[in-house]
Amino acid sequence: MDKTTFIALLKERILILDGGMGTMIQRYNLTETDYRGETYKDFPGMLRGNNDLLCITRPDVIAAIHRQYVEAGVDIFTTNTFNANAISLEDYGMAGEVRAINLAGARLARNVADNYMAEHPERQLFVAGSVGPTNKTASMSPDVSNPAYRAVTYRDLYQAYKEQIEALVEGGVDIILFETTFDTLNVKAGLEAVDCVLSEQGKDLPVMVSLTLAGQGGRTLSGQTLSAFVASVMHANMVSIGLNCSFGAKDMKPYLEELARIAPCYISAYPNAGLPNSFGGYDETPETMAEHVKPFVEEGLVNILGGCCGTTPEHIAKFPELIRGARPHVPVEKPKGLFLSGLELLTIDDSQTSDGNRFTVIGERCNVAGSRKFLRLIKEKNYEEALSIARKQVEDGAQIIDINMDDGLLNAEKEMTTFLNLIASEPDIARVPIMIDSSQWNVIEQGLMCVQGKCIVNSISLKEGEDVFLHRAKRIKQLGAATVVMAFDEKGQADTFERKIEVCERAYRLLMSIDFNPEDIIFDPNVLAVATGIEEHDRYALDFIRSVGWIKQNLPGAKVSGGISNLSFSFRGNNYVREAMHTVFLYHAIQQGMDMGIVNPSSTLVYEDINRELRTLLENVILYRKQDAAESLIQWTVANSQIASQKKETEVEATNVHLSLEERLAQSLIKGVSDHLEDDLREALQKYSHAVDIIDGPLMDGMNRVGELFGAGKMFLPQVVKTARTMKRAVAILQPAIEAEKKASGSTRAGKIVFATVKGDVHDIGKNIVSIVLSCNNYEVIDLGVMVPAETIIETVKRERPDILCLSGLITPSLEEMVHVTDEMQKAGLHIPIMVGGATTSKLHTALKIAPHYNYPVIHVSDASQNPLIAAKLLNASTRDGYIEELNREYQSLRNAMEKRHEVLVPLKEARRKKVNIDWALYEPVKPRYMGVHCLSPIEIGEVIPYIHWSLFFHAWKLDGKYEGITQVHGCDACRAAWIADFPEEQRGKASEAMQLYKDANQLLSQLKDLGAEYCKAVFGIFPAVSLGDSLRIGELTLPLLRQQVQHDGAYKCLADYVMPQAEGRTDYVGAFAVTGGSGFEYLKEKFEQEGDTYRAMLLQTLTDRLAEATAEYLHRKVRMEYWGYAPHENLDMKDLFQVKYAGIRPAIGYPSLPDQWLNKELDKLLNFSQIGIRLTENGAMQPTASISGLFIAHPQSDYFMVGHIDEEQFQDYAARRGLSEKTARKVLSKNIE
Repeated sequence: MDKTTFIALLKERILILDGGMGTMIQRYNLTETDYRGETYKDFPGMLRGNNDLLCITRPDVIAAIHRQYVEAGVDIFTTNTFNANAISLEDYGMAGEVRAINLAGARLARNVADNYMAEHPERQLFVAGSVGPTNKTASMSPDVSNPAYRAVTYRDLYQAYKEQIEALVEGGVDIILFETTFDTLNVKAGLEAVDCVLSEQGKDLPVMVSLTLAGQGGRTLSGQTLSAFVASVMHANMVSIGLNCSFGAKDMKPYLEELARIAPCYISAYPNAGLPNSFGGYDETPETMAEHVKPFVEEGLVNILGGCCGTTPEHIAKFPELIRGARPHVPVEKPKGLFLSGLELLTIDDSQTSDGNRFTVIGERCNVAGSRKFLRLIKEKNYEEALSIARKQVEDGAQIIDINMDDGLLNAEKEMTTFLNLIASEPDIARVPIMIDSSQWNVIEQGLMCVQGKCIVNSISLKEGEDVFLHRAKRIKQLGAATVVMAFDEKGQADTFERKIEVCERAYRLLMSIDFNPEDIIFDPNVLAVATGIEEHDRYALDFIRSVGWIKQNLPGAKVSGGISNLSFSFRGNNYVREAMHTVFLYHAIQQGMDMGIVNPSSTLVYEDINRELRTLLENVILYRKQDAAESLIQWTVANSQIASQKKETEVEATNVHLSLEERLAQSLIKGVSDHLEDDLREALQKYSHAVDIIDGPLMDGMNRVGELFGAGKMFLPQVVKTARTMKRAVAILQPAIEAEKKASGSTRAGKIVFATVKGDVHDIGKNIVSIVLSCNNYEVIDLGVMVPAETIIETVKRERPDILCLSGLITPSLEEMVHVTDEMQKAGLHIPIMVGGATTSKLHTALKIAPHYNYPVIHVSDASQNPLIAAKLLNASTRDGYIEELNREYQSLRNAMEKRHEVLVPLKEARRKKVNIDWALYEPVKPRYMGVHCLSPIEIGEVIPYIHWSLFFHAWKLDGKYEGITQVHGCDACRAAWIADFPEEQRGKASEAMQLYKDANQLLSQLKDLGAEYCKAVFGIFPAVSLGDSLRIGELTLPLLRQQVQHDGAYKCLADYVMPQAEGRTDYVGAFAVTGGSGFEYLKEKFEQEGDTYRAMLLQTLTDRLAEATAEYLHRKVRMEYWGYAPHENLDMKDLFQVKYAGIRPAIGYPSLPDQWLNKELDKLLNFSQIGIRLTENGAMQPTASISGLFIAHPQSDYFMVGHIDEEQFQDYAARRGLSEKTARKVLSKNIE
């Protein structure tokens, strides 16, 4: 059968692949004699277990197995040649038998197929030549003590694969199938080999690739994510890509979904028969496996379906009926953009940003020609420290690492190989793509054979003519890399605008003639030195910037890069001017569309922060505004040498030796910088008599100053948290000295405060923020944690005798629990101020419901910055009475206003009569594609991150939503500076802090992705449903709901209004869901806390809250488009999603339209929250706290609303329908009851 027929069938229907070969061979209980046969009866060594050899010694057994699978209904069956390559067969000393075994295996399978098709002319059968991954990996060292070592090389693999594939093709296979791929570099060698064989033999066979994942993290054994793997191999002419082995079908599904979504080719799947049992066998029956693979078919995920380990013809025989009439997967279109990969994917795509620009940072420091330190380390073979340079660049934001080993005293090819192999053993470096940089073609080619990801070659040019240029371009294409094309031809380097575009256009045209992907072309129009004193050089920067714009407009798909440090060679030795020049240059080049550049990622100079006079002079030079611009710049540099040589402000402040010891310690705290903290504290121990005196003196002075700055709005929460982290480090450094002195602290504290999140509530992030702020203001904090019963709070207050009690709560029932705590405080005769805070609390509620229960002040605090100010007033005898008197007057005023306010509630009967009016006769519910309960556990964090609503993240850190704009600014200094400059002067400090916070958040998210953190999980179900008055009947569950009663124009809404009434006699549908973004995050949070890193602990917690919301948004979209499918063609961007432009709604429990938190207990009965690790408190709150639950409603008229206040009649009616006692119902609905 030919390739055209095969592809036509893939479009038409799902094809069936065979099952396990090894599993079937085991059934025959073959002996050593069987494996030897006559041919190998005298062969040395044991041969039993060499299954591929059976193609020669027991062809009857292999033919019988093929025949059984054919009779089970397969369309494709594989040759018994999985390990028939020289590398694997060497274990048996049989590397010389490769051709014989593969030829025999292919011919045997060919005969079975041809004979069966002759007997059954209606059947079409394809023979797939099975090519396994070998038993060695080219991306990893088998010797942990020598990470640069490789047991096999790319060239070894290429030769082995070529020998095997030649025999398979000669033997008559229809398809080449690379299966159980665990190392991308291995399969890249195989893909080159098959390309060569087919070219040499003049054939065009379909090529399939199937990979196996190393575990639930969704990565290959060599560490790549699925998306990175796809980017690495999509240069090859593959018909399909898929998954096999690894898991049973149930566990494979989420990864198959991801693959189907991202891979622009047909999809195959052949899972194991479940997971192996304790004896290594597989227990999944044919019926169970069929049920597990059923979603693959129903959801349109596959084109080819089969089985792997543990599967038999009995398993495969269930598939024909399963796929009958099913629509095959339709491959996604090949996306636009430059796709690069290390262990993770990097996409460079203009369309991803609103302004069409995105700048990618290429780290420049791993270049022996550009870094003396790196050269020295490589010469000394100090690879560990050399790797630290690469690691530092990634940590500082480099998205690609440039590696260059071109030095006259180095063996560049050997050093390139060694260093790339070492990088592969460092996941924190290897996660980013590599740019292989050399002027020696052999070094580039060798480098490409060392890296499993998709690299960039730096570079090729027309310098040696078109033939050499095209030869190298074809090789780069064959090895699956992108390339930098220098603006250089036979005439030399292009230095003018006209020459730059001439050379680039010619190179582009030549590359198009060999079908080179235009997205993989990166032009470097030559960044050349300016301000050299040579007139011809004056236009170099301007000509480069102009050429960028021309290339982006005239050479579709092409990208633009450049080596930025070349620009400022005239100012070597003056780093400030050089950095400033680079920043200004990039600011203008990026506006023209420059995509990437080789820069120092640790350079943090911001365009807006450059000395204004210098910036003008630099722009005069770069944009060639004045003929004497270079001379003016040089004069300024000489005249302002003290500015030109300055370091970053933070470094000056952190290390300035002119500051006193006390000032340095205070500055360390204010700046949150601990670089020199240990040295300064060592000096302090010499100066101060006791270690605790250092804490009570300069450190507390610094903390008090932090509190003042925060209260005045001159410091921002992320800075305060970093300060607390630095303080903790300082105390940890001093602790041994304190212990040695055995001296009681005797510290004079501002006061003692007890914190608690009340019983039934597990939310603590707000409490943690306030406790940090108060700690920074010299208060002793006792944190009782979450879910704290009233009796524990009372006991602690009695024992510790604090000055203030702080109560926190987020969910509605917490309001009643706060009332209970104040009642118990009153009964116990305890009279200290109580502060209350949390999302559901308010000053009005405190005045009306909490304060009247207590004879001492109860203060509602809405902002963390107010706590220390209020605490100071309460604990200062001169201000206490006046503050309390003012507070009582304010509360009484609120109560009086409430009494005067007359919020009209319409009678319940009238509200129900004026419900949402829907003409049900015109509505036909969309029947869900997949009914019942489904579990997505885990969901890869990378899938969820795009759904994060960053304005809510900033709000959690007390930074207004307007700072969300930083998420739309790419990482270059110029654009960040321009963004900050748009803020009024007094807000720029806060904007700068928001920028840093966003950077820290993204770094932590990247860390979570690297760790394979399984925080995001979802369980959901879609059920038949009808409405019964103000209740929903969902499956077997009846869910009472509330209706609006506050008088207003229009309908009085209840969620039941949007679901078809039972009286219509037809069935509607409703979904229910629970998601979490914090499953298991406590481990990492505790680790940060143990390390004294309070900032990152809080950052992690706020991010899990956002991940929960993002997971809900992600899930809702999948339900709308796939699982339910009532909006299959939805085409909304994230902005649209956040503006609720989608069809249907997902009201969440505990939110305005579903205020009853206890409804979680009902949904738990439907979904079983424990599947994703969610537990419920007695009040219905979810643990982890970063969890959300609710309903999915599909009706196009449905919308979000607030129930608001209800009257006593509806309250009693609801309590009765819910089966709740009046006391419980009042606790649950405390915010809704008048």
